[in-house]
Amino acid sequence: MSDDDFTAAGDAVYQALLARLGEASPQPRLAATRRAVELLGDPQRAYPIIHVTGTNGKTSTSRIAESILRAYGLRTGLFTSPHLVRFNERIMIDGEPISDESLARNWDDIQPYLQIVDSELETAGELPLTFFEAMTVLAFACFADAPVDVAVVEVGMGGEWDSTNVGDGQVAVFTPISLDHTKRLGNTIAEIARTKSGIIKPAADVVSAAQPAEALRELEHAAELTESTFSVQPDGFAVVKTDVAVGGQLVTIRGRAATYSELFLPLYGDHQAQNAAVAVAAVETFLGRGTMPLNPQLVEEGLAEATSPGRLQLIGIEPTVLVDAAHNPSGAATLAAALGTYFDFDEIVFVIGVLADKDAVGIIRELAPLATRFHVTQSGSERAIDSEVLGDLVLAATNADATYVFSELDDAIERAREWASESSRRAVVVTGSITLVGDAMAIAAARDWKPAS
Repeated sequence: MSDDDFTAAGDAVYQALLARLGEASPQPRLAATRRAVELLGDPQRAYPIIHVTGTNGKTSTSRIAESILRAYGLRTGLFTSPHLVRFNERIMIDGEPISDESLARNWDDIQPYLQIVDSELETAGELPLTFFEAMTVLAFACFADAPVDVAVVEVGMGGEWDSTNVGDGQVAVFTPISLDHTKRLGNTIAEIARTKSGIIKPAADVVSAAQPAEALRELEHAAELTESTFSVQPDGFAVVKTDVAVGGQLVTIRGRAATYSELFLPLYGDHQAQNAAVAVAAVETFLGRGTMPLNPQLVEEGLAEATSPGRLQLIGIEPTVLVDAAHNPSGAATLAAALGTYFDFDEIVFVIGVLADKDAVGIIRELAPLATRFHVTQSGSERAIDSEVLGDLVLAATNADATYVFSELDDAIERAREWASESSRRAVVVTGSITLVGDAMAIAAARDWKPAS
């Protein structure tokens, strides 16, 4: 087969998944996914798993941990969602998106088993396997096929009934927990933490970022019930110091077993230093249950090679264009803090689009103090808030001179770049939803806004 044939085969996998119930409608069940992997011989048991959940920072923490493990010479699998540009990004093998050939081959291999489960579910009057359930089965099968030495698996939503929870995490990792997906997970931080704590399996090792008191109580209770170890920031580990550096920051991290000093992290924001600390503690826990120091040179290599696409990522120069996948108020507050600390812009135009199930007013409220103007638009997602409706929300928080509405992202971002080009200290920041960021990254790549150095 030619490269084009493989590409077409990979795209066909994504289209087949899209034909299933969308990932915006996850089903609160595990039995369906468990049945599918059982028929496949439980591929998720072929390698140890580091399981990552939380509200913000899951993907970055997962990617940093995977990068450190890869520096150790381990063959890694990484499962994250959603993708920014192409579906293959969700299933990574050794730091690279899975090849179209491997993706299509594994999809063909699991089809008969998915069909058996679909039939059984329909006979029982239940919905067939959803997009995310089928994708989870595919990812676990791909990792077993590779094969990988360890898989870092990001939860899709929640934890207890998320389809990834058919895997038993040797290490359960919690990034900061706040309110999000309240219709699915609960209206309080305690309820959400309770659902997320469902990834803690018997006698596991738990690593957690600093948490609100109500979330911490739930995690501690779950760890006690499962007789798991529990290490939480700042007592168990912490960020000691961060310093702004060209292209990122220098971080000093006190891990569970040692302190790792003056490490270059090519990611912006204090929150990324926090994510790195959680990742280091998770790897210490995985490799030595938190009692053995990591090799400082390998930690340095892992952090230096870490990437987190779509998270305060530079996608354009002359003028500066940044994208950040902040899609809830907590993420927007983190973005605002990072912009104030790590950059020196006089004026910022936010190109913003938000999905309908998100707290758009909260996101706008966090960004408004930094905004010279908003270019309000929408992504290609069917879940996107209509640009006119979102424009009214922005207008209520700002004024007519600062609010511009565009039905198409292309127009919004080009007008923003024209405005930013009028001064050397202006910048464009695209944010509000992961789908909008993905669309912007595709536009930037196609138009070569950031030529390769």
